[in-house]
Amino acid sequence: MVSWADYKSQAQARGALALELFVAVSTPVKPPEEVKAVLPDHLAYQAELERKGALAFAGPMSDETGEHMQGTGMIVYRAESLEAARALTEADPMHAQGARSFTLRRWLINEGSPTLSVGLSTGKARME
Repeated sequence: MVSWADYKSQAQARGALALELFVAVSTPVKPPEEVKAVLPDHLAYQAELERKGALAFAGPMSDETGEHMQGTGMIVYRAESLEAARALTEADPMHAQGARSFTLRRWLINEGSPTLSVGLSTGKARME
């Protein structure tokens, strides 16, 4: 198995973006009403991380059919290290209060082509 650092170096050497982010998959462990009670604090925490530039993306995921909300969420952080990302994840009220558990992984973005549209007069942005 190749080490993460070696793989990242190889990706950079071949001209890939090699942008390292950190992905937390967050899963409810308490009943929905207890998870929902923590939601305002969780959203305020995420808004603060977004303002600081530490939150890249966050949101809920569907079940495997794509038809239902199952409560699992994904949070993508910008951080200096896995340890720093873990500290951000553990400080999230959902995790700190035990409403949800999480797994955390490094994510290396090498390819893709996101589209960002910004309305200069409206101040609205759209990403696809």
